[in-house]
Amino acid sequence: MFEIRKAERADVDSVYRLILLLAEYERMSDLVTGTRDDLERLFDSGVGKCLVAEDGGEVVGIAVYFYSLSTFKCRKGIYLEDLFVLPERRGEGIGTALLKALCTIARDENCGRLEWSCLDWNEPSLKFYKSLGAEPQNEWVHLRVDESGFDRFINGK
Repeated sequence: MFEIRKAERADVDSVYRLILLLAEYERMSDLVTGTRDDLERLFDSGVGKCLVAEDGGEVVGIAVYFYSLSTFKCRKGIYLEDLFVLPERRGEGIGTALLKALCTIARDENCGRLEWSCLDWNEPSLKFYKSLGAEPQNEWVHLRVDESGFDRFINGK
């Protein structure tokens, strides 16, 4: 039986391995530029947070998150950056348990919301999230400028 807990420094290798598997699943392996050491520094800084699902000493699922804020609610929120469960362990309630643990943190810390994004082609995940009561925010368009575009954005070129 698995347990959900906050990730510890000793979990960095396992968490990074699952991030690589997530990138492969999302067909984005070529976008992974961060290293295991980068991940460790991110968690050490306090910016990145992670819950792990562990079974028999093996990390079988992760929920990587950080705190966001709502200007309208004037409260912090939680943004779930990534949720991943090993494919062979899906259907065991691990993803549900990770999301419930995040909701518990959000409730206990008086957060205004828990939110995340999901790829539009990922029907199994969308179906799973909706089954738990998550509501798509279709009126919002997710935008991004990444490090390769910062200078272009700043300089208008």
